[in-house]
Amino acid sequence: IRYTNGFKVTVHRDLFSRPLEWTKPKMIFVNSMSDIFHEDVSDDDILEIFSTMNKAHWHTFQVLTKRPDRLASLNSRIKWTPNIWMGVTIENKKSLDRANILKACGAKIKFISAEPLLESIKEIDLSGIDWLIVGGESGAGCRPLKKDWVTELRDIAAKENVPFFFK
Repeated sequence: IRYTNGFKVTVHRDLFSRPLEWTKPKMIFVNSMSDIFHEDVSDDDILEIFSTMNKAHWHTFQVLTKRPDRLASLNSRIKWTPNIWMGVTIENKKSLDRANILKACGAKIKFISAEPLLESIKEIDLSGIDWLIVGGESGAGCRPLKKDWVTELRDIAAKENVPFFFK
């Protein structure tokens, strides 16, 4: 019933407060198959989701976006509690500027998800970044991931003392 719209943006407001019901601390990836900063999600809905994350301080929330401009526009209205980790996807050189927008936001923990990594992004600046995740694409018709691209990022992360995770 929740996925009758396929990949069309569908907001399930009845689930916004669900983390408040879970008493055992969890690591919650907020954006599985979604992006709360999508233009079809209202500012009020985004702020309400963040309010729930603020209230559910015993959980750690990982929020990931490909839309850092929207993040920047709402940054001053978001209460950035330490349990909210904010990340951006950087899949190629064209998207490298997303890191600078992420660095300017108020999140206490900032991460980059370089997945699917589609080309070398060895020009990346990891200053101010707390965690780097790297991975390829899977499934039929997936685009290739070159080992050199991964090892470049691993080496940059090691040099910058940024934790590195390869999926």
